[in-house]
Amino acid sequence: MQRRRRSVPHTFEENIAAQKAKLEAQVAKLKPGPQMDALLEKISQLDTAAHMSEWLSSPGLQPPKPA
Repeated sequence: MQRRRRSVPHTFEENIAAQKAKLEAQVAKLKPGPQMDALLEKISQLDTAAHMSEWLSSPGLQPPKPA
């Protein structure tokens, strides 16, 4: 029995970038309309997720101080 090769796991940021690129390619093929608007909204959400992830993983982020 052959063992399956496991691919190298992708980071969250890499997954977001890949999904964003895929959606941008789809948007480029569409005419203005509701479908394009929906994809642009999804791209905006991916940008927000990328920024939040960057912020959360930044070294300057400190845990709350106990009261």
